[in-house]
Amino acid sequence: MKKNRGFLGGALIFLAGVLWGTIGMFVKELNRVGASTDVTNFLRQTSAFVLMIPVCLIKGGAKSLKVGRRTLLVCAAFGVVCHGLTNICYTIAVNTIGLSSSVVLLYLAPVFTMCFSMLFFKERLTGRKALGILISIVGSVLTVTNGAFDLKTLAVSGILFGIGSGVCYGLAPIVWKFASDGDSPYVVNLYSFLFAALFLGIWMQPWSGGVTIDGPMIFWGVLFGLVATAAAYTVYYMGLHLITESSRVPVIASIEVVVATLLGVILYGEALGPVGILGIVLVLFAIFVMNFKKKADH
Repeated sequence: MKKNRGFLGGALIFLAGVLWGTIGMFVKELNRVGASTDVTNFLRQTSAFVLMIPVCLIKGGAKSLKVGRRTLLVCAAFGVVCHGLTNICYTIAVNTIGLSSSVVLLYLAPVFTMCFSMLFFKERLTGRKALGILISIVGSVLTVTNGAFDLKTLAVSGILFGIGSGVCYGLAPIVWKFASDGDSPYVVNLYSFLFAALFLGIWMQPWSGGVTIDGPMIFWGVLFGLVATAAAYTVYYMGLHLITESSRVPVIASIEVVVATLLGVILYGEALGPVGILGIVLVLFAIFVMNFKKKADH
């Protein structure tokens, strides 16, 4: 039974990664219709919050919206740190040191997750986990960057914000572990998106840039909130409750990189060279490594 729970949990995290792989597509489409980065991030979280309201009411009724203080704190931490600060740090890093270098730092997340898991949950660092994390990082970096790095643009502030994005992203499975097993994934997501939208609205103030939010922006914003946010984080949360080893989570979710890259090639004609293909193979191999257990790992 425990093995089946772990497999199902991994499958749900994998599905969440596939859904997150569509993020680049939605960002490109929102940019095409005139949405800035601030508007895009705000629309994503706000539309996800609005979409989760009827879902929560249908699933549990109005009474399900009443949650305890602990759950509310978890939602606030996840919304502000894992949604809000990740986006802000990553955006600043990209603008300071370039995309490829920022990606390298963002995908250090599995390392931070492993460290936090060892600190908070006394999780053991086995050879299998270390190998899986290393392969995942190398594969993700090669897939996204195709081996090209913006080394000439490196700046201390950009590096720090890039590392910050990796830390915040790596905290996601840790923060979720503090939620109660009895909490509805729908309600937890609802409040997480609410806190994220409020935080991004206060910090970024997307309405102050003079951009008019029109029909096409709302259309793509709602789809973004539905597919790559509300649906993705709901199955992600469900998967986290079934996985006992938090360090496995970001490695399994790294399928996001593969899906995003393939969508870029198929929909936008982006180049995928031999290095990128090698990266995809390594990401898939890392996921296999993290799900192939020997008795010694138990």
